[in-house]
Amino acid sequence: MVRHPHGEPSDLIRSVSRALRVLEAVGQSPKGLTVKQIARRCELTTATTYHLVRTLAYEGYVIRREDGTYIVGLQVADRFRELTAALRVPAAADDLLRRATAETGFSHYIGRFLGGQIVLANVAEGPQSPYLEDLIPGWDDGAHATAIGKALLATLTPEQRLRYLKDWGMREFTPQTITQPEALDVDLAAGERRGMHIELNQYRVGVGCAAVVLRADRDPERRLVIGCAMPAEQLVATAHAVRRRLQTTARAIGASLAGEDPGVMAV
Repeated sequence: MVRHPHGEPSDLIRSVSRALRVLEAVGQSPKGLTVKQIARRCELTTATTYHLVRTLAYEGYVIRREDGTYIVGLQVADRFRELTAALRVPAAADDLLRRATAETGFSHYIGRFLGGQIVLANVAEGPQSPYLEDLIPGWDDGAHATAIGKALLATLTPEQRLRYLKDWGMREFTPQTITQPEALDVDLAAGERRGMHIELNQYRVGVGCAAVVLRADRDPERRLVIGCAMPAEQLVATAHAVRRRLQTTARAIGASLAGEDPGVMAV
């Protein structure tokens, strides 16, 4: 489990950290875990685990089943809904994203920076795109391997980008994943010349993604990009048409955002 790249804080509250580890362990086990199983996975004593689980159950973050195992509680779903609401762009822009999905059949995404990290803000799934179960609002892994991530990384200075990659790593998702900063710089430069960032088989074999900047801003937290996913061979065959559609959708969403915020600069 990757924690914060800058290491453990000096004022870390151990009991809170342990409770979150317990919650993670339960969440990774959909069939449920007993207290002893949780203790082993989290490397905690049974007594400590028992107290943590009782507290989490009281607060609604885990649920005890009749067989004595624990599963994730409904409070986790509430927190996820709050996260997606905080990330999501305004409703008018979300409607345009869904319209683009309906017209093309391809899944569309909006990505942004949040706390210095690249995350997915909006997702509209299309029936003609391969299903990517990881790509949900709040996804924050593998920016170097996705078109959405590349489009945002390209807005950083070389020094900022290198620091980001050192902090969050360049995991190898497939044999085609770019795992060296220098090679990624070359790829990003090609994307800038092309007017669209792409990835083919780099995040998932057989899948291709394309992305363009939706909103540019001096403040990284206000930058937005839009992308879509489809079978890799289809992206190769229709790249020019995909770019036109993405740019058209980006202009429409950018205009809707500018209407709500006069200070926004749309691309």
